[in-house]
Amino acid sequence: MVRRPGDEGLGRQGQPAGAERDPEEETRHRVTPKDLIIRDAETADLPAVRSLLVETWHDAYDGIYGWQRVAQITNAWHSLDALAAQLGRDSGVFLVALLGEEVVGTASARREPDRAAMLTRLYVSPARQGEGIGRTLLQVALACFPDAPVARLEVESQNELAIAFYERMGFFLQRQARFDGREDTPNTLIMAKRLVTI
Repeated sequence: MVRRPGDEGLGRQGQPAGAERDPEEETRHRVTPKDLIIRDAETADLPAVRSLLVETWHDAYDGIYGWQRVAQITNAWHSLDALAAQLGRDSGVFLVALLGEEVVGTASARREPDRAAMLTRLYVSPARQGEGIGRTLLQVALACFPDAPVARLEVESQNELAIAFYERMGFFLQRQARFDGREDTPNTLIMAKRLVTI
């Protein structure tokens, strides 16, 4: 399914997908909705998605974890097999953002048992950050869960740009955690945003 901004309710996790590096730069280079196509990821997209994830992870996390650790994480979490296993899941979405034929962003979200929408991935190519792509990806991903009362996400606690982006998008700190609840993983923050008013 192809989704264009405006078709339905409209970041960057890691280096936050929509975090503006410079507000003036964002205004000068903002992508217009007609230029951006957001659609479900397909098998043919996976090599480009993997490249984007590796690039954005190194951009966002080398300063926190070091190049070698980031390479280990991306090789495990963002292998083509790992990404392929995420395609077509009934409880979630795996989206790509395209400008022309170029994959410039990706987002994933799933429904939680309490009906919350859990944003599990939001990344934009470092060269395209600050253009509104992350904001649009976030909005489209959350719009895929129209009856979700709340959206949640988990963000690395030292990723100040991502945290600031999500705060601008209306998310607030819910609690501190460990990624996926495992002791051997980074400290994270669980952030939430109310979506449906009762």
